[in-house]
Amino acid sequence: MTSQPSNKLSVKEKIGYGLGDTASNFVFHIVNAFLITYFTDVMGLDPLAVGTLYLVARIWDAISDPLMGGLADRTETRFGRYRPYLLWIAIPYGLIGYLTFLGPDLDPTGKLIFAYVTYIALMTVYTAINVPYSAMMGTITSDPEERTSLSKFRFAGAFSAQVIIGLALFPMLYKFGGRDNPDAWRVAMGVFAAMATILFLYTFATTRERITPPKEERSHFGKDVVFLAQNRPLVVMLVVAFITLTFSGLRWGITYPYLKYIANYSSDTYMLGLDRISIFYSTAPIALLIGILMTQPLKKRFGKRNALIGMTMLNAFSVIAFYFVPASNFEAIFWLNIFSAFVAGPMPVLVWAIYTDVVDYGEWKFGRRITALTFSIAMFVQKVGLAVGGSMVGILLAYYGYVANEVQSETSANGILLMFSVFPGVLTILSGIALFWYPLTDKQVDEIAKELEARRKES
Repeated sequence: MTSQPSNKLSVKEKIGYGLGDTASNFVFHIVNAFLITYFTDVMGLDPLAVGTLYLVARIWDAISDPLMGGLADRTETRFGRYRPYLLWIAIPYGLIGYLTFLGPDLDPTGKLIFAYVTYIALMTVYTAINVPYSAMMGTITSDPEERTSLSKFRFAGAFSAQVIIGLALFPMLYKFGGRDNPDAWRVAMGVFAAMATILFLYTFATTRERITPPKEERSHFGKDVVFLAQNRPLVVMLVVAFITLTFSGLRWGITYPYLKYIANYSSDTYMLGLDRISIFYSTAPIALLIGILMTQPLKKRFGKRNALIGMTMLNAFSVIAFYFVPASNFEAIFWLNIFSAFVAGPMPVLVWAIYTDVVDYGEWKFGRRITALTFSIAMFVQKVGLAVGGSMVGILLAYYGYVANEVQSETSANGILLMFSVFPGVLTILSGIALFWYPLTDKQVDEIAKELEARRKES
């Protein structure tokens, strides 16, 4: 490997990189949080059909990740290997994100076909832009501390998008016809999709890649996969990723039905001109943002691995606690949600910083730096988890007898509550247990980084 000097990154470049995840989440978070309910309550699709659609689309999304990673690792342009995809895919990402929520007036079969086509297309362009974007973290700088800082800016950008969505989405829907009106969703998604496109272009303009492989190095997809399979820290993190994202797919998908049918939060103004649903969705990302500030102190005190284990377990028990708190008690639900989000704040920052450590370990151990393929395989496993968790929402809703836009039966209501609390909480506990097998300490990571820098200077 060769690299340019690993100077400290400017705040402008860190912000520019972080806004890439803001762009991504302006579409992707809305998809994760609301698309299942949009398909059932707005488009009128059957929950079981939606669960199947979600599984098919997400499995394709996962399969395309390693393919995209292999392609990105072989891309060579004057802008770098990964950064050009932000320029090439920004407009298709925004456009297809808008079309996914177009909600055309068709018969049920036509609606389902349209949903399949647009959702699979959206997952394809999301892969095409997000895999290279994620891989850029391993090429912008080789400094482990700077990469942790870059990860914080990235997830600050992601959580900021979630705050904006929480504050703006439902007021926009109510203004243009209501949360079950297709026209309202078209307007809202038009705004968020345009913002996503603009911010991805800004990320392209404000960042650059510094670490590049020498021209004589040739990559071989099959051999790269074998190296990754032998990378024990990566294997452990992939197990954790699958469990964690199964949790996320389930919890994101069921949150809105929980608020709509179990808590019965209406569109009536509650505080600062916002309804309870908007408050619930907007304050949790703020707590996540504040939680990010705890990342560095936790990392220094406990190390990335141990800090991640502790926060994971705290998050698990706070999620399970929702089963025992009456949903009608908004204040209790509000503060429990704040605490759960706060302890979750450092988790994605630590996880993605660990992924860059895993890339360094692979280069140190096997003499091959396989950046995009590493990140894409991680995203592949994450998306399989999202596929499983998201499809569980539709399948379990059908199993428990869910009926859209109606008062739910006792069985259906209890099923929704279990999916919101106990089921994801147990998954999170399993994720924390799996982390005990992660072998790298921060001291080892620093030593590996120094040795790699010396190798690069020699080459």
